[in-house]
Amino acid sequence: MTGLMTPSPTSFTPINASVSFRVYTDGACSGNPGPGGWAAVITVGDTVCGEIGGFEPQTTNNRMEIRAAIEALRILQKLPQGSIQILTDSKYLLGGAESWIKNWKRKGWKTAQGSSVLNRDLWESLDALMSSFEKRLSWSYIPGHSGLFGNTRADEIAVAFSKGKALTLEEFHLNLNGAKASFLS
Repeated sequence: MTGLMTPSPTSFTPINASVSFRVYTDGACSGNPGPGGWAAVITVGDTVCGEIGGFEPQTTNNRMEIRAAIEALRILQKLPQGSIQILTDSKYLLGGAESWIKNWKRKGWKTAQGSSVLNRDLWESLDALMSSFEKRLSWSYIPGHSGLFGNTRADEIAVAFSKGKALTLEEFHLNLNGAKASFLS
């Protein structure tokens, strides 16, 4: 069983505007494997337009890193079209998303050494989501714990979920050119 905290998107109305989203993702695990948490902080410019996070009782840090990106992209499918930059402190997630996944698929989900790809279920989900964004999606590496607000906040959320701690997430909202859209039900 997994846990997910995100406001319901039932009342969202798309706005016809081009937007640039920056998404800070992170995963955490208390023990590896052990209880894990994932998080994403989605921004437009310097403004946070929403936060999501979730929990899995028995997982790994790498799975949580991938899960954060998957859940962020699921949310972004419901938002206005625009460019998306995912910023991660996980070289595993970055390497997989930017290059390894193409080779894994070509080799029938085998690594260069011929072994089965770990976390294939998540990589396949991520791959399907990435293809739905075509050329609007880019990935960037940011050093963890570097003081960057989005990265720091994603880390706080992921760690809190991994430890079962309560916290309040920023509900999704957008305010573009005076028009407001909300994920509030």
